[in-house]
Amino acid sequence: MNEASSRGDGAVLRLQGVGRRYGELVILRPSDFALKRGETVALLGPSGSGKSSLLHIAGLLETPSEGEVYIGGVATSKLDDARKTRLRRDYLGFVYQFHHLLPEFSALGNVSLPQLIRGAGKTRAEAEASRLLGALGLAERVNHQPGQLSGGEQQRTAIARALANHPRVLLADEPTGNLDPKTSDKVFEALIEIVRAEGLAALIATHDSRLARKLDRIIVIRDQALVEVGVDALDA
Repeated sequence: MNEASSRGDGAVLRLQGVGRRYGELVILRPSDFALKRGETVALLGPSGSGKSSLLHIAGLLETPSEGEVYIGGVATSKLDDARKTRLRRDYLGFVYQFHHLLPEFSALGNVSLPQLIRGAGKTRAEAEASRLLGALGLAERVNHQPGQLSGGEQQRTAIARALANHPRVLLADEPTGNLDPKTSDKVFEALIEIVRAEGLAALIATHDSRLARKLDRIIVIRDQALVEVGVDALDA
């Protein structure tokens, strides 16, 4: 699959005229957005504003009502399910508000699993899982099961799992929304640090303008459309 962007602007993810509606209910009016390699962008808006729908569209989990999603320059609307699944697996990483870790596996096992599914050998998968968990401050917790980890540790394990197959783009939906403020700050900082260290692009949905300020750019869903804003606009 040719991943060279025909537009030549370095965008690893592009939404072009993307809109979403359910019958007469408009969730997102046709909007454009581009995410470049190494860039971190906050998607800001209150609960129910359509942030999750936008991330699902960007992650090929939901089909837009109109417009096109380009991943690595590849138009995705006409791809069959198998090719979309392969593109999600190879190009995208997902982090959700709830960690969704498998309780019967250790942290190491949870992070190794996506690599094993993709065909990596056990030794290689566990080595990469150990590296990622260590980078997120969990070197001493690799053999603990999710029930033995704190909420913040569980979410950091979920972040490591999302990065295990070396995606180009990380999509995160309120990744610290289920944590107390102190733990939220620590997990968010760990997320941004490892995203930047790995050279990923990231689109991170949050309702917290304080956290949004830590990223490179901010977009908001306003009147059912995507609008880019400056940090000063958050004070208005």
